[in-house]
Amino acid sequence: MSKALDAWTQRYAQTVLKHRYLVLILSLAACAAMIAGATKLTFSADYRVYFGADNPQLNAFEEVQNVYSKIDTTLFVIQPPGDDAFNPDTLQMVREMTERAWQIPYVIRVDSLSNFQHTEAVGDDLQVADLVPEFDTFSPDELARIKHIATSEPLLRNRLTSPSGHVLALAVNHQFSDDAVSEVTEAVAAERALRDDMQAKYPGHKIGMSGSNMMSNAFAEASQDDAATLYPAMYAVLLLILFLLLRSVTATLVTLGVILLSAGAAMGMAGHLGFVLTSPSVIAPVVITTLAVAGSVHILVSMFAEMREGKGKNEAMTEALRLNFMPVLLTSVTTALGLLSINFADSPPLADLGNISAMGAIIAWLLSITTLPALIAMFPVKVPPQRRAWLSGRMQRFGELMCKRPMTLLVVSSVVALGITALAPLNVANDKFVHYFDTSVDFRNDSDFMAENITGLYSMEFSLKAPDGVADPDYLAKLDAFKQWWLTHDEVMQVSSVSDIFKRLNKNMHGDDPNWYRLPENRELAAQYLLLYEFSLPFGLDLTNTINLDKTASRFIVVFEHLKSAETRALVDESLAWLEANAPEMDGHPVSPAVMFAFIADRNFSSMAIGIPLALLGISILLIWALGSVKFGLISVIPNLLPMGMAFGLWALYNGEINFAMSFSMGVVLGVIVDDTIHFLSKYLRARRELGLSTEQAIVYSFRTVGTALLVTSIVLAAGFLVLTTSAFYPTVSMSMITVMAIVCALVADFFLLPAVLMLLDRDPQPKNTQTEEPSDDAAYA
Repeated sequence: MSKALDAWTQRYAQTVLKHRYLVLILSLAACAAMIAGATKLTFSADYRVYFGADNPQLNAFEEVQNVYSKIDTTLFVIQPPGDDAFNPDTLQMVREMTERAWQIPYVIRVDSLSNFQHTEAVGDDLQVADLVPEFDTFSPDELARIKHIATSEPLLRNRLTSPSGHVLALAVNHQFSDDAVSEVTEAVAAERALRDDMQAKYPGHKIGMSGSNMMSNAFAEASQDDAATLYPAMYAVLLLILFLLLRSVTATLVTLGVILLSAGAAMGMAGHLGFVLTSPSVIAPVVITTLAVAGSVHILVSMFAEMREGKGKNEAMTEALRLNFMPVLLTSVTTALGLLSINFADSPPLADLGNISAMGAIIAWLLSITTLPALIAMFPVKVPPQRRAWLSGRMQRFGELMCKRPMTLLVVSSVVALGITALAPLNVANDKFVHYFDTSVDFRNDSDFMAENITGLYSMEFSLKAPDGVADPDYLAKLDAFKQWWLTHDEVMQVSSVSDIFKRLNKNMHGDDPNWYRLPENRELAAQYLLLYEFSLPFGLDLTNTINLDKTASRFIVVFEHLKSAETRALVDESLAWLEANAPEMDGHPVSPAVMFAFIADRNFSSMAIGIPLALLGISILLIWALGSVKFGLISVIPNLLPMGMAFGLWALYNGEINFAMSFSMGVVLGVIVDDTIHFLSKYLRARRELGLSTEQAIVYSFRTVGTALLVTSIVLAAGFLVLTTSAFYPTVSMSMITVMAIVCALVADFFLLPAVLMLLDRDPQPKNTQTEEPSDDAAYA
């Protein structure tokens, strides 16, 4: 730190302390203005927000959605009291639910057994009617007939009925506006009310709820549940750690106040700027709280150390600000740079989380140099009793040990660090989006039950072009061949193709002769069958969800029980290869939420491969300027970069499967681990430049003065992110776990690798002076 900056900081601190009431009023007024924006925050209940506007999988999916009717769907999964759902009570309940489901907001289509348009021959005519007629009672023969048709029909089996007939489903499709945040929540609330009413009216029946609408709603509810549970847990842990750390009620409460203001102001700014909260971004206050602790703690610890040397409170605070102004500024700015790098990710909620947290980091710094000293000056502060400095002494001895055999230390630490980092490429983007939620979430349990018993939530759909029209026999034959190819895959539960409709119509038009259950060979005849069928369909059950308006393409849907991301990507490639080899004119590409989520992690990490180097470059340039040395700025890159690679290497050993949210940890980790390096190097350079110590002495001095502080702040950071591992939302859990790993790796890199690098690259001959004793930051931790 230059003498000019030293003098300016000292004058600044004196001014803040002198005008503490004015500073406090202005800072609180500014915070109040920012916090007011929190009333504008809303939650998004749409899974599409997880994908950027330029996401190719999202755009392809929306293109198909625009051609056919939407598939924003809620699936009611109906489990009867016994093992056979084809009983009068259950069928009556399905019919009643079907009729009432049309009253749910934003509904455009309801599909169930009761309104499935079954076709059969009546003389020379084609009869199209509801599969389940409006009977008050059902004879055993009628029940057996309905069950046989339902469990045999390809469009119903493993979609609206289980193969054995023990579970049924009802699908409700919605049309939501593009920018409505609350419509999904409103629809789901109405559907839950319908479920509860039906379960009460038909005792013994259990109704689960799944589908894309329930998934979207689960994202929103996970956000709100995290806010209700993680925030109290975080602040309880924080209060405990702060009190144990500072051993001062005043200092603890002041620090907590600064942190709460930082988090509240950042969330308020998010509201002013029009941010919409999601499951990732709702944890921003917890991230801000965790990151904001260190700056205030470093200032207060330095103040206590100065007060133990006999200085008054204001004089001690002035010196603490002088010593920590630049390091805390640097750590705040570098943390913000790391968080801002997340804007390169292809998932807007992660970028929102990074931006809100970055705002919080800067606001926390501003409050730590304004509100914090003003409050401390206003209230009595009792210097906590100094314990025996055993930990500080151990840190000094640890530093001496690190200097004894630097080459051995460098080789061993480098081999270990690089060896662990080399495992990072073993990680695979491979997850199940249904399993983003733990078993405390109804959506997860209902979706698992549905997949095990009737149908899956994972799907792929194609819009397959028909140059000569969908009634073209050659086109239908290729559709059927594509279907048969899919059915050779064990993971496939059901395939819906317009070819099945043509087979059924061909059989009907030949007197329901089973031998004619095959594709018609004449285009004109097939077109007539289709036209006759369409004219017979009731309102709301037309074929616009299957065939486009000009009959030049049809929708082809494949349903799976469960699919991991890697399996999805492999099947995408296989299906494209099959189409290219067998039906290139169909020009179809698989789309669905499953496909979108399968590629989002890879896209996020690929994007962060640009963002992280740019952030690292910016941080390195900043450190070169702040440290006044190109050499030390470049040296800082080593302990700043390796912990990230080591963390992902450890994750490969622990789990090996990464998800879209873990790319956020890269930005957090980069911002956090730089803090340790800055504090260590700033103490090291102070010892070298101001105290004239040798390399070995400067390293020991760094460990003695700031080693324990780094250890304790790392524990605080780790504790904060460990709280997040209790979330019911797995991406938050995994992101937090790998961040904790990176924090530990950063501490190891700074304690083992950085000293060895300094011993190797900063061996300038210096006279060994008797070490000047300065108040140690560790004094308050000892």
